[in-house]
Amino acid sequence: MIKLNSVTKVFNRGKANEVKAITNLNLTIAEQDYLVIVGSNGSGKSTLLNLIAGSVLPGTGEICIDSNPVTRLPDYQRSRWIARVFQNPLSGTAPDLSILDNFRLAALRTQPKGLTIGTRVAFKKQVQDKIALLNMGLENKLEQPMGTLSGGQRQALTLLMSVMDECKILLLDEPTAALDPRSAGLVMQTADDLIKQFKLTAILITHNLKDAHTYGNRLIQMIEGEIVQDFSAASKLNLTQNDLFSWFS
Repeated sequence: MIKLNSVTKVFNRGKANEVKAITNLNLTIAEQDYLVIVGSNGSGKSTLLNLIAGSVLPGTGEICIDSNPVTRLPDYQRSRWIARVFQNPLSGTAPDLSILDNFRLAALRTQPKGLTIGTRVAFKKQVQDKIALLNMGLENKLEQPMGTLSGGQRQALTLLMSVMDECKILLLDEPTAALDPRSAGLVMQTADDLIKQFKLTAILITHNLKDAHTYGNRLIQMIEGEIVQDFSAASKLNLTQNDLFSWFS
C-alpha cells in the first residue's frame, strides 16, 4: 500500500517563479490497485509520481510504502519496491549495451553488491522466454545493442526489465507519448498483462483518452496540485471520453 499524508511540494519557494506543485495532498493506494491519473499540463501529475518514486522529496507531509516511512528516502533506496517506465523510450536503458546486458543490469538493480549474475545459460534462457512473450522476434537477437531498436521495442523491453527484480510498484509516466499508435497499443497491453501476472500496484499517467478510459480500476483527476475527482472502477464506467476530454483542457 502507498500512503501520502498532507504532502506538499513547492518549487523555487520564495522566488518570483515559485510553483506550488502539490498542495496538502492525501492519497491512499491499496495493494494491487491500478490507478490512472489525468489532468492538464501543470496539474501536478508528474510531481506526484516523482514524490512516490523518491526522485523529488516533499516539503512537508509523510509518504509510506507498505507501512514503511520513506519520506526522505531517495529513489535508489526505494528501488527495492518501485520500478518506473518513462515517457522517453531513450530513458531507462543503456543504448550502447546489448539487450541481454540491459536485462542483466535490471536483474542486479536491487541485489546486494558483489552479486554476479553474468550471462549464464540459465539467465539467458530466462530472458529469451520473457522476450518471446512480446512476439517481436527479439528473443534471438540478445546481442543487438538496445539503442538500435525502435521506441516501441525499447519501451516493451523496459517493461519486461522492470519486473526482473520482483518489484511491487510499477510507475508508468506517459509511457506511450512518443510512440506510434501500433507500438503504443503493444506497450499498454504488455503493461496490463504484466500488472496482472505479477499482481503489481500500478500508477499510470496518461493524456490518451482511450487508455484513461480502458485501463485501471481507479481514476483520479488533478488540478493545480490537488485531487478533485476520484472514481472507482464501477463509477469510472459511467464516464464518457467527452467527460475525460474536458479534464485535459
